[in-house]
Amino acid sequence: MLLALSAVLHLAVGARLVPHLDRAPALLLAALLMASAIAVPLGLLARRIARPPLANRLARIGLPFLGLFSSLFVATLLREVVLLGGWLFDLAFPGQLPPARLDSATAAAVPALALMATALGFVNAQGTPRIRTVEIERDGLPAALHGFTIVQISDLHVGPTIRRRFVQRVVDAVNSLEPDVVAVTGDLVDGTVGELAGEVAPLRGLAPRLGSFFVSGNHEYYAGVHPWLAEIRRLGLRVLQNEHVVLERGGARLVLAGVTDYTAGYFEHSHRSDPAAALRGAPGDAALKILLAHQPRSGFAAAAAGFDLQISGHTHGGQFLPWNFFVRLQQPFTAGLHHIDQLIFYVSLC
Repeated sequence: MLLALSAVLHLAVGARLVPHLDRAPALLLAALLMASAIAVPLGLLARRIARPPLANRLARIGLPFLGLFSSLFVATLLREVVLLGGWLFDLAFPGQLPPARLDSATAAAVPALALMATALGFVNAQGTPRIRTVEIERDGLPAALHGFTIVQISDLHVGPTIRRRFVQRVVDAVNSLEPDVVAVTGDLVDGTVGELAGEVAPLRGLAPRLGSFFVSGNHEYYAGVHPWLAEIRRLGLRVLQNEHVVLERGGARLVLAGVTDYTAGYFEHSHRSDPAAALRGAPGDAALKILLAHQPRSGFAAAAAGFDLQISGHTHGGQFLPWNFFVRLQQPFTAGLHHIDQLIFYVSLC
């Protein structure tokens, strides 16, 4: 079914572009689309049809093709809007913008733009993530907690394309900030412990003042959550599963809590996400109550439980146009700083 769907979608894009190109570009695009139609499903199914290292090689080929085709598909849809506008313009001003010229120009522009976007995305994905500084203001915060720093790492998706060297660069960047706390907010991996333990090993080198903490994302459940939680603990990170710790700095106390992924209960009932349970028994004199939750959807329950700040990931900044509109149908927020009643809410942009 996946092969058939891939073939239909690639054929639809080809039918809208190839006939409007000169012979050489048309042949190149047709060959690219045929390769992509095969590579995309092979990349998505790599772990089901092969074992490492072959599975990793298939994924490294297929997943970039998936990114390329996604850009091609979106650009092709946008081209249809441009062509409609050109047709309307030609009705109003005959001969000023010949449809045939617009057809050929836009058909050539679509693959060029898609290739550029894919190349840029690949380079950005392989580089060290940019450090974003977000200042959180809270009335009545004790002076001892002014400047308290949390470095969030989210959605690394270590797997076929994200490997040990990338993780080491992240660790080095985090340690250079000398944070009080490191918060890893899920979707660390895309694969089993047996495949990826060596790739995430640099996380052992994280060196915050008060500790490194981890909450599960949905991808940990896809990859085998129990072995991964054990491995993450072995690397020195504290896993927070609907529970909290009390941290102190300069005599002031804050509560740092974490919940399992919003969907965890579908995989294992005992892992059902519960912000209220995570706060249960917390000291009443804590100056700040912070929740780590992979998905923004936990925010309403976090606000009801009485948290002051939630830090989440999952959305990858809302993805890219037009998929960001669909993400907003599922998540209350897709990126940046927001509020739910008294709750300050931050969603990673990465």
